[in-house]
Amino acid sequence: MNKTFLLILSFVLVIACGKKEENGTDFSTPTTEEGASDAATYDPNRGEGKHDSVDLGTGLDLAMAKKGEEVSEVKCTSCHKMTDEKLVGPGWKGVSERRKPEWIMNFITNPDPMIDKDPEVQAQLEICLVRMPNQGVSDVEAREIVEYMRQNDGVK
Repeated sequence: MNKTFLLILSFVLVIACGKKEENGTDFSTPTTEEGASDAATYDPNRGEGKHDSVDLGTGLDLAMAKKGEEVSEVKCTSCHKMTDEKLVGPGWKGVSERRKPEWIMNFITNPDPMIDKDPEVQAQLEICLVRMPNQGVSDVEAREIVEYMRQNDGVK
């Protein structure tokens, strides 16, 4: 009886994958030309979002970094450590050296399109197994978090 139940459950799960939900959201991999063109125009240096250019100034803004630390304590540190150690999500050490500030801000403020399009984010998702939720971080807060990340990475 248990084997039959598991077989039926497995069959139902396989059938359900890739179908549209009632609200019209399609969770399957895009196969249309539109989906292909989105991936073709994705900029892995900047990410997906409205932040095209971020002025970092000449040095670290300590007041902004402090505000970024405060925001991150509320919205980020339950999943991210400031080291390179994975918690739920990847650690933040070195992120401001590996990523442009535009990419970081676009990911913080609007993670879903980047999770869907960025191959490196998708690879990270396979390791972490949890999608980064949209925390409703404002543009100003995102810029402050970038400054906090820079401080963590030793920018002076």
